[in-house]
Amino acid sequence: MSDFKKISILGSTGSIGLQSLEVIDLLKANYQINFLTANTKIDLLAKQVEKYQPIGVAISNEASYWEFKRKYNFNCKILCGEEGVSEAAAYPDNDLIIQALVGFSGVRPTLEAISNKIKIALANKETLVSAGKLITEASEKHNVDIIAIDSEHSAILQCLIGENRDEIKKIVLTASGGPFLRTPVEDFKNLRVEDALNHPNWQMGNKITIDSATLMNKGFEVIEAHWLFGLNAEQIEVIIHPQSIVHSFVHFVDSSVKAQLGLPDMKIPISYALSYPKRLKFDFEDLDLTKVTTLEFFSPDMKKFRCLGLAYRALNEGGDAPIVLNAANEIAVKAFLEYRIKFNQIPDIIELALLNRGNHSIKTIEDINFVDQETRIKTEEIINKLRN
Repeated sequence: MSDFKKISILGSTGSIGLQSLEVIDLLKANYQINFLTANTKIDLLAKQVEKYQPIGVAISNEASYWEFKRKYNFNCKILCGEEGVSEAAAYPDNDLIIQALVGFSGVRPTLEAISNKIKIALANKETLVSAGKLITEASEKHNVDIIAIDSEHSAILQCLIGENRDEIKKIVLTASGGPFLRTPVEDFKNLRVEDALNHPNWQMGNKITIDSATLMNKGFEVIEAHWLFGLNAEQIEVIIHPQSIVHSFVHFVDSSVKAQLGLPDMKIPISYALSYPKRLKFDFEDLDLTKVTTLEFFSPDMKKFRCLGLAYRALNEGGDAPIVLNAANEIAVKAFLEYRIKFNQIPDIIELALLNRGNHSIKTIEDINFVDQETRIKTEEIINKLRN
């Protein structure tokens, strides 16, 4: 079968990984699972191994790796650590990897897969935020497609089919506004972790849900769009659209506009990434606009959602700024989830990290790793000073 694909899912126990497997369940004859990877959810991973019979698994957390080895006796490869995840990503028999890892951890496996000419379905924004130049240069060198799973970037890609990219005036990424869209900024200091994790439209992991609440998620998408579509910051706009029906717009030089619409269901862009450039028939729920009573659009409040402005700043500054932005955000979000800082302190911490960045030259993955680790240490120091 010409459409048969052998795939590995990096982050198979997370939200995107689970939904990817749901889509694959509908197309079992078309896909073979080579590798599944997880961090600490080994019991869920074990259930996936039993069901999908992969060639192997990779467990990035070393303690969880040893626990998995003690607890289960599967007849498959069991790899450990970042090296194991990278080996799973670069497995020569992969036709495609779904890269659904969390945070900076996705950079090296993605580069390893690209160097082995393996197509990427990318759900991890931080990979292009931190290593966009290296990733895009590698994809061009090895002629590897990077298909974004984000609903917004998938929408842009769909709008550009058959179009000349030189005729783009700008793109517009829509944002739901998260759970605090209508919360006064003066109340941000009192917001609880539980409030921030209560997203109105999407079911996602904790880290990305907090990023959505601060709008850093959308800031990351701006940087990601820069690398995916070759646009400058002035050509990438963000607009608030609480209903999450219109996923993005493309404005062309003749003033015409294309938009892609759909219900807020990540299985739709996942299926498109799996089948690109074709479309496969699925029985997902159809969008019925007669049942949509309101479609709202308005500009984001940049004073209220400062993380979005910080992302634009990092993109314009370039160099190591996006790496610092991502690393500082990961540490700040982690501190908030651990009840060590307040919600309104997240942008304060990231801004201080950007102000104190080393302005390092970035040419290799080792340069990126150095800035990432340096920033994490500095950001923890910033948090400790704020708490004392």
